Amino acid sequence: MTINLELLIPEILVGSLAFIILGLDLFLKSKYKEYIAYIAATGLILVLIFSIIPIWNTKANIYGDILVLDGYAIFFKAFFLTFGAVLILSSKNYVGNNFSYIAEYYSIVIFTILAMMFMVSSAEILTAYISLELLSFSLYVLVAFNRFNNRANEASIKYILLGAFSSAILLYGVSQIYGHLGTTNLVQIQQALSMNSEMSLGLIIGFSMFIVGFLFKIGIVPFHMWVPDVYEGSATPVTAYLAVLVKVAIVALFIRVLVVGLMPIAQDWQLILIGFSIVTMVVGNVVALIQSNIKRLLAYSSIGHAGYILLGVAAIGTLDQKGLILVDFSRLIVNGIILHLVSYSLASIAIFLCIDIIFGNSEEEQIDSMKGLHDRSPLMSLLITASLISLGGLPIFAGFTSKFYLFNSIGTQISLWYVGIAIITSLISLYYYLYVIRKIYIDTNKDKTVINLPILTKGILVFLLFALIFIGIYPNILMEFIYHASESLL
Repeated sequence: MTINLELLIPEILVGSLAFIILGLDLFLKSKYKEYIAYIAATGLILVLIFSIIPIWNTKANIYGDILVLDGYAIFFKAFFLTFGAVLILSSKNYVGNNFSYIAEYYSIVIFTILAMMFMVSSAEILTAYISLELLSFSLYVLVAFNRFNNRANEASIKYILLGAFSSAILLYGVSQIYGHLGTTNLVQIQQALSMNSEMSLGLIIGFSMFIVGFLFKIGIVPFHMWVPDVYEGSATPVTAYLAVLVKVAIVALFIRVLVVGLMPIAQDWQLILIGFSIVTMVVGNVVALIQSNIKRLLAYSSIGHAGYILLGVAAIGTLDQKGLILVDFSRLIVNGIILHLVSYSLASIAIFLCIDIIFGNSEEEQIDSMKGLHDRSPLMSLLITASLISLGGLPIFAGFTSKFYLFNSIGTQISLWYVGIAIITSLISLYYYLYVIRKIYIDTNKDKTVINLPILTKGILVFLLFALIFIGIYPNILMEFIYHASESLL
């Protein structure tokens, strides 16, 4: 077996960057440690420029088909590096003011990015599981990083217990699949399922537990109970990380597993995923209506968006009368899912960054505390409004374009009734999004203190606002990269 280490240069560099950040902590004086965030973000961008872009059109298998490098994996690696750098820069002030071990925090964040990069390249389910556990263990530490905060400790305990439970379910499913098929390679699993007309009970249990494990990690109803508590209890930068990069990475891995490995049994899992998605859309958006804490509201909003994405994932599994995948239509759906993941990520990062600035390390985080924000910071008020409107799916922002593309592609594959439910739940979400906007612009507040923003923070806020509008009006440039990713997957 030949090993081409050049194809693993991005992962090697990201892992090295994490250790370099740890090493710098030993030599830098305390007054210089605030620059660690710049070093970490710059390192990620340099990895993107010098190791991801040169291999953009590469397609190869690594380590005897354990890992695969294709346009799909490369796109998401670029996504993780880019958004990881943005999240690191946006969390600089919070981390510097509230955490004692700055270098350790950023090194763990970089290790999670490394885990995500391996996840999207995984060509067999055991490697995917190991990568997922590297991500999970790092997240357990990040959630509990503010160890003197009672809410953070409570959130970390809940996350560890439920995360370990879901990991156990996932691993048991992997063991059942290997025991019955004799392989963990996705392509070989697909071939074995194509030759077997009927599945044994053990194999059904294995695939069921395997899928349920993923649904736990994504936060699909009824496996969502950890999401609001962990989002509320975690430090705001960690919450943003969980809501954006972690969710995107797990969804990307889930899509590869279903498309490459489990497509021969698509008719068995499609209706199940549709059922879960409908319940998730309804519960996530309805329960969000009664939330008074902004982070809990966004947690249930995140659950609702997970339902939209899961409905798209389910629609990929539509087969023709011969049992073959409808490649062109499925590619449209994958395009829609990826576009929606990007638009959701932009809006979520923007909102959580503003929440971080407004509330800091305070435990208030109540929607009522955002009254009259437009008098204190017009820029943040505008960005929060644009982000909420985008999440609600209204023009002219990225969320409208992504939802239109996603729902339209779903409607070409499965019943329009399911799309109708998604649209209705989106309309429900507009109520609580507009409620927050009303607090910002209409309700008054005695506190008129102007919020002064550093130049770096202003730059990030303006960039996010521009990206939300630009993708909403002119998504073609981004879609070119997305086409490249979906084409290599299908």
